Amino acid sequence: MKIFPSQLTALLPAAPNRRNVALLMRFLGFLAGLVAVYSILFHIIMEAEGRDHSWLTGLYWTLTVMSTLGFGDITFQSDVGRVFSIIVLLSGMVLLLILLPFTFIEFFYAPWMQAQNEARAPRRLPPETEGHVLLTSYDAVSALLIQRLEQRGYQYALLVGNLPEALRLYDLGIRVVFGAIDRPETYRAVRAGKAALVAATGGDMVNTNIAFTVREISAEVPIVTTADMADSVEILTLAGSSHVLRLPELMGEANARRISGVDARAHIVGQFGELLIAESTATGTPLVGRTLAEIRLRELAGVSVVGLWKRGRFEPATGQSQVDAHTVLLLAGSREQLTRYDELFCIYNVSSGAVIIIGGGRVGRATARALEKREVDYRIIERDPTRIRDPEKYILGSAADAATLERAGIGSAPAVVVTAHDDDISIYLTIYCRRLQPDIQIISRATAERNISTLYRAGADFVLSYASMGAESILELLHGSSGMMLTEGLHISETEVPPTLAGKTLGEADIAHTTGCNVVALRTKEGFSLNPSAATPIPAGARLIFAATVDAEKRFLEAYGAGVSRRTAIPGMRHSEAWRAPGTPPAH
Repeated sequence: MKIFPSQLTALLPAAPNRRNVALLMRFLGFLAGLVAVYSILFHIIMEAEGRDHSWLTGLYWTLTVMSTLGFGDITFQSDVGRVFSIIVLLSGMVLLLILLPFTFIEFFYAPWMQAQNEARAPRRLPPETEGHVLLTSYDAVSALLIQRLEQRGYQYALLVGNLPEALRLYDLGIRVVFGAIDRPETYRAVRAGKAALVAATGGDMVNTNIAFTVREISAEVPIVTTADMADSVEILTLAGSSHVLRLPELMGEANARRISGVDARAHIVGQFGELLIAESTATGTPLVGRTLAEIRLRELAGVSVVGLWKRGRFEPATGQSQVDAHTVLLLAGSREQLTRYDELFCIYNVSSGAVIIIGGGRVGRATARALEKREVDYRIIERDPTRIRDPEKYILGSAADAATLERAGIGSAPAVVVTAHDDDISIYLTIYCRRLQPDIQIISRATAERNISTLYRAGADFVLSYASMGAESILELLHGSSGMMLTEGLHISETEVPPTLAGKTLGEADIAHTTGCNVVALRTKEGFSLNPSAATPIPAGARLIFAATVDAEKRFLEAYGAGVSRRTAIPGMRHSEAWRAPGTPPAH
């Protein structure tokens, strides 16, 4: 009995609910008045017939007739009485059997049930909440990001402005907060000013509104937004976004870097002061079939191999790491060292065929732009005539048609890049291209991470996940990065030398073996020492620069102290720009 009054109390404060209850009370008042009038008329007609009944009997007769029970123990003898009985019966059928249930359900029961549902999806976070991540839309990127946050023990809240959708996500076990994403009150209720990060992964215009609204609440909270269009980057920055991720561009650049069969040169993907990070494919070079210890790239070119990509799986580099035809090397070195590497391997892997890009959307066009920078020829297959930009580069038709693929030059193409945003289409085209050309390199895009393994089974050599790239980029920023990830889940970090390592050599410390972090440089008062050898001493007060995954860096902090400070590099951005404070617009 205590539950209903408490729920009624919670229901009444809202103005629409108070209005509904008032309408219900008004109807009940009208019904009670009508019952009273009928009871009075009952006595008047009964007295006219010469009979006398109590007032309780009149009320009893009125209710039994209006409710259509009609026991028949009290009846009128005159025609006037019978007509009156018919009027009471008909009005009772309309008021008690039709209007009363409808009014009760419409003005009381339905709002009460809605209030019950809204209570399942809270409208605010507890006042002590801080250090949480706020998400403002539920899509492939944020769905995967939620999984990553839960795995790492981060608090998060997903803002949802549609109640049925909020309840659906709540039933799936997601921590939702119901509220309009374009109202400052909503962000105050979810303590946006105390959040570790706000991530907006919806459309460009919606993200702009969110960034601008959140920035009204807090000038310090980091706001990460995604952008589909290049023109949106500056607008989102002006709106208050701390970091703008252009995922189509990231996907396009990553696609272009993964293409083998066109050259074996080192392609720069990031910069950390004097240190450059590059990727190079091993296909068609003397590197294939040998271990890194046998290759001796440090002695030959001065570069360090910090990791290897093998069919989409990243491996930290060790001396025993085997290079195969599908390996992409992740290199670290100075510009001069990478130039020496190019001099050694630029003669290999030269192909005259054009790379085939399936899909002329944002990712496909970004891949084409990245290939143009590498001076690699390409052809884009697009079935939508409105997307044809350059008739010399575009092939109008369906990629599921062998004749269209022949016109695009699949017979001589070194690689096919499948950029469809529908994973079912990507799987279909991957299987089809593999059947037509068993030896061609196939790079496929996956929107949902769950389809990555399926695409590999379908025959893809590399699969790049749109959701994974977005989620890992946001996680990098959450971990303290001042920019985007170097590759999926990999970054370059700088840290103070822990006291337990000071005075040892890199070989004695064996950081790569114990933690998975690969030291690529030392920063001392004298300057950078790139690709130091195992015999290099680690002086106290110096700073280590290493390549690491999130898990490897976590092991480093667990082994050498969680208080070690670090900074992280941004691909393609100079060191000073990488340390830009949140909310500060980039230098032009």
